Amino acid sequence: MSASAIGTPWAPAGQPARPRAMPPPRQPRRPLPPPTSPGTGPASTGPTSSSSSGARSAPAAAPQSTVDVEAVLTKLAAQNKEKLDWRRSIVDLMKLLKLDSSLAARKELAKELHYTGNPNDSASLNVWLHKQVMIKLAENGGKVPDSLKV
Repeated sequence: MSASAIGTPWAPAGQPARPRAMPPPRQPRRPLPPPTSPGTGPASTGPTSSSSSGARSAPAAAPQSTVDVEAVLTKLAAQNKEKLDWRRSIVDLMKLLKLDSSLAARKELAKELHYTGNPNDSASLNVWLHKQVMIKLAENGGKVPDSLKV
């Protein structure tokens, strides 16, 4: 008896076997929006105006809400069993955020942030990285106290 006579997982009995079509690849998850403090959130934008042709224009982008970085990290630290000095240590900050804090990971991050110092001087690299991470958080809508940017 042939495979087509008994059926296969791909075709009913009496029909030639055909491979199954693969399902489309899964779309990557969209990143979650940044957390907001109570009472804050994206400001609502007004109604969109129509152009003279009658087509609707795209709404203006909503202003980015400000996240109190210090408050978020302080809350995470309070929930962490390990005492982490995230305010001064890039290693502890990365641990708090459950990121790889190995020297190789820090060197890679420094490379992405265009570190020009000696990558083998881990003390200088760490101080520079912590400062840069805080600056980048502030540049991207985070409320970071000046004491954390030094």
